Amino acid sequence: MDPDEHTPPGPLDGYRVLELGTLIAGPYCGRLLGDMGADVIKIEAPDRPDPLREWGQAAGGHQYFWAVHARNKRCVGIDLRTDAGRAIFLELVRTADVVVESFRPGTLERWGLGYDVLAAISPRLVLARVSGYGQTGPYSARPGYASVAEGISGLRHLNGFPGQAPPRIALSLGDSLAGLFACQGVLAALLARERTGRGQIVDAALTEAALAVQESTVPDYHKTGHVRQPSGTRLDGIAPSNLYRAADGLWVIIAANQDTVFGRLATAMGTPELASDPKYVNHTARGEHQDELDEIIAAWAGKYTAADLIELLTGFGVVAGPVNTVAEVMTDPQFTARELFVEHRDPSVGPGEAGFDPEPARGVGVVPRLSDTPGGVRWGGPSRPGTHTDEVLGELLGYDGERLAALHAAGTIA
Repeated sequence: MDPDEHTPPGPLDGYRVLELGTLIAGPYCGRLLGDMGADVIKIEAPDRPDPLREWGQAAGGHQYFWAVHARNKRCVGIDLRTDAGRAIFLELVRTADVVVESFRPGTLERWGLGYDVLAAISPRLVLARVSGYGQTGPYSARPGYASVAEGISGLRHLNGFPGQAPPRIALSLGDSLAGLFACQGVLAALLARERTGRGQIVDAALTEAALAVQESTVPDYHKTGHVRQPSGTRLDGIAPSNLYRAADGLWVIIAANQDTVFGRLATAMGTPELASDPKYVNHTARGEHQDELDEIIAAWAGKYTAADLIELLTGFGVVAGPVNTVAEVMTDPQFTARELFVEHRDPSVGPGEAGFDPEPARGVGVVPRLSDTPGGVRWGGPSRPGTHTDEVLGELLGYDGERLAALHAAGTIA
């Protein structure tokens, strides 16, 4: 199967990205750029490939966390700790539009690969630097993981129930947020380059990404002294918007905090007078009587199965939906109709080879959707490190077999 033959072009076709670094935040940025059609070349140390290759669930020789985060990437093994490896990397920089790195700040500089060096070779280069705390400041040299970034940014404090230890979501949310912001910065820098002719540095921090999504918590505190607290399954003062248990034990989310929607909910419940009751007549009043209102809705909702409750409320134009597990997500008719789940084929193995998976893994496709150049998943992340080393160095740098063999023998490439 020729991936390019079956995948629509993406808006970043013709752009090349060199991805350095490991785990989630930087590689997620690279994945997003690859989804949009960029030629993403992931560079790994021959003796220390990305640890993400061993994360998550595995079957048939395939690691599925890796498959979705390394999709659409060509994997090249180069030892950047050697002079020869750095020389190869700098040759590749001449062919690239973007470098994405997620090392601790100062690492590239210690290797002699700071932005001053890269920009001297390619003034149009965009360097996206993803780190725990950013490239400057008193914490910049600290190692950073998503869990700590979510904590120091205040994001973790908002999760859970009052008086309890704030739990984490079962995802590395801070990493994904940083990858998203880094990708946004890369796209903006490429657009600016069209006007200026120059690249620039994109500095994305996990801590700042986690802080940037916190709505009005900062000005609320700055101007009023209000410290937003965790509020369990709802938002304090936003009512009704909560989980309600249906008769079959399943949870249903009902979000009717807007005045007009609450009026429709009251009608659906057979109690239209609630919408004109002074305790519930507007947003402020409902927030003040939130507990009482939740009790009324919970008593009513508990008379219906989840499916019947959602169907009833949807018929009245009330926002409602289930709390799905991934098993239910993958059979949901909305996602199915949108063809959101796509195949991830590992290009490093084939029929008859050990570890070949005849049924490719399904994963989430490209988000958002573009009408003319949607991009797509051309292949899943290669399970074998260095799958594309010879291909990339031969195609982009013109290395012949003899030169490649010598570099392999020296351990410079893998």
